[in-house]
Amino acid sequence: MSHTGYVSLIAVVDDHAGFRSQVTQALISLYRVNEYPDTERALPGLRTAPPAVILVDEQVAPSGACDFIARLKQEPSLANIPTVITSKHEEAGTGNGSYPCGANGWLTKPFRRSTLIQTITALVNTHVEADWENLPLGARAALKGTVQIFNNISDFIAAGEPVPFSSVKEACAPLVDAIGKNDFKSILNGVKEHDNYSYAHSLRVATLLSLFGHTLGLTPEDQLVLASGGLLHDAGKISIPHEVLNKAGRLTEAEFTVMKSHVTETVKFLNINPDIPKPVIIIAAQHHEKLDGSGYPHGLKGDDLNDLARMASIVDVLSALTDRRVYKPPMPAEKALSIMTDEMGHHLDQHFLSMFKAMLLDAVVD
Repeated sequence: MSHTGYVSLIAVVDDHAGFRSQVTQALISLYRVNEYPDTERALPGLRTAPPAVILVDEQVAPSGACDFIARLKQEPSLANIPTVITSKHEEAGTGNGSYPCGANGWLTKPFRRSTLIQTITALVNTHVEADWENLPLGARAALKGTVQIFNNISDFIAAGEPVPFSSVKEACAPLVDAIGKNDFKSILNGVKEHDNYSYAHSLRVATLLSLFGHTLGLTPEDQLVLASGGLLHDAGKISIPHEVLNKAGRLTEAEFTVMKSHVTETVKFLNINPDIPKPVIIIAAQHHEKLDGSGYPHGLKGDDLNDLARMASIVDVLSALTDRRVYKPPMPAEKALSIMTDEMGHHLDQHFLSMFKAMLLDAVVD
């Protein structure tokens, strides 16, 4: 499991150096990777640095994946680590959803990078989401409901179907209720370790935007619209390649153009559903606009910017600065607010920012 300040470790156990290198390159934007050429060298390495998931070739030396997995099961520190068998053969499943040798997944070589990432992310987050069972009922309901609807968004987009807004509101209702009871910190803490960055960021924005609305005296129904807007504001990022979305260094001009397209993709997706309230679409369309006109996608400035957009841009920037990423630890909220105040005066509405700053420091959100 990943911990705040660093990201999950994946182990690759395979005889072929070329394959190990390809997997490492495919995962490097999201995870740390340790490579092992055989199981004899893997075992001591795994004991020293237990990973979140192990990829093992079906016929890895000296005795294959099944023998290796059996040996893992005998060691308490390694027994519960999810394993995925990689093979040139089609999956030899039992037909009831289980995999051979007690493995947790199967990938047939060659496989798509997206398939690899989806398989690993699902297994990593299984452990994160299992910990939600220990949270208060409201926080647990908010996390479970929002991750389910968020995970379904890619299916809706692929099918060209509208996201059911009633389901989004239903998923966000426990979040708004938790804010009303000043019990929202469990939600923010519960999503810290989630490896789906887009989901974690969107839920943080949804929570903080709803909290902002609560602080300003908006009704629970209006807060629900804000929370829904936060959860959906980056839906179009599903179309952004992982290597651009998670690039550690500065984006090239071409990459930044690709990144900016997530706004128009989000708006296009939301506009499919006529039931989605206009404020939700405004949040999505304008959260990257800046007061001085230097934002995107339309370079709106000054009075062209809706108050909702001003609020959303503040929350989005704060969340981006304080998010844990593969290439950086989370920034303390106090430092982020200082940067936003001292260095972003031409970009952010300082009146709203002062209210947001007072709210955030009062809530002691880290």
